[in-house]
Amino acid sequence: MWKLAPSILSADFANLERDIAKIRDAGADYVHVDVMDGHFVPNLTIGAPVVKALRRATDMTLDVHLMIERPDRYLDDFLKAGSDIITMHIEAPGFSEELIDRIHAAGKRAGVSVKPGTPVEALYPLLDKLDLALVMSVEPGFGGQSYMPVADDKMRALRRVIDEQGLSCEVEVDGGVGQANIAYVRSCGADVIVAGSAVYGKGDVAAAVAGLRAAAPV
Repeated sequence: MWKLAPSILSADFANLERDIAKIRDAGADYVHVDVMDGHFVPNLTIGAPVVKALRRATDMTLDVHLMIERPDRYLDDFLKAGSDIITMHIEAPGFSEELIDRIHAAGKRAGVSVKPGTPVEALYPLLDKLDLALVMSVEPGFGGQSYMPVADDKMRALRRVIDEQGLSCEVEVDGGVGQANIAYVRSCGADVIVAGSAVYGKGDVAAAVAGLRAAAPV
């Protein structure tokens, strides 16, 4: 069964505990936490102190996506804050394979992401060490964008390599996925679906989650 990771970027920041409880009760799998620094991407969101607060507020898996420069400087902060999965960008200044080892040494799961313009082959040498490979299907930085088809072949390629090598790495996709295209995105090989406005932008969170599940039942 595929996993649903609603992004709190589209939630009410004044009521994050409430909005996370809504997706938990609706049967979502992960809480996707978008961390943006205003440098690597043109937006500024939240940092490790908020992740620490979220950890106290929920026992759901915190899927923390670092869209930041110098993850090497800030990784320990997010590990200590209670992240369960930490995904870094391969394009980020300061990224190195050693950071994956640091995440695993802390008993957490590690992911690496590629932006739409980055060839997916950049992830291949890392797949045997990764728990998650994240394909961005929008330009990172803002929610509510339309899905970019460039992600299709990237997911298919990752799925093929992972399966051929018998690896346990999950394929995650982030950006522009909703009821209209989730079945197709799943068919491209995604195991984990990030959805922000498709969950929190619909008013009834439980109905939105149920609609996504119904649109891609397997």
